Amino acid sequence: MRVTDIEILFNHLYWVRDRLLEAAARLPPERFVSPDTVATRDLRATLVHELDVESSWRRRLRGAPAETWGPDAELRPADFPTVGTLAERWRRDEAEMRAWLAGLSDEALSAVWSDAGEPGFPLWFYLVHVQTHALQQFSDAATLLARAGQSPGELDFLWYADTRARRRR
Repeated sequence: MRVTDIEILFNHLYWVRDRLLEAAARLPPERFVSPDTVATRDLRATLVHELDVESSWRRRLRGAPAETWGPDAELRPADFPTVGTLAERWRRDEAEMRAWLAGLSDEALSAVWSDAGEPGFPLWFYLVHVQTHALQQFSDAATLLARAGQSPGELDFLWYADTRARRRR
């Protein structure tokens, strides 16, 4: 895995996120905080959970102390009363993630990362985990949005790639 590959996966992740946030912004405010669930969380809690996972894993992989990324540091849905407050925080987090990813080398991605002496995997495994976890959470969010009459549309990777390729032509 190369840094450029990871960046493409995260580009797709943020493209999907933006489509979800745009759809969520079209909802009446009370629908954003509605208790309706697909799996275990409502729409707001699902999106906040995903932001928390991305942010927490980045801090953890960078070697930050557990109190900055562990359960006591978990983001709370109530701290994001609107789609706008969540989107603003996520854009700041995205900038931090992109800056960190851009500073990685292909060698760093291949290096084994481990935590607390446990056997580990190459760093890129963890980054792919973050991306695939996002897609699972985003799938739940898309279902909730579709149920509320605001489907985000196609979210597939090849749809994203085709959209980008058409824009470049």
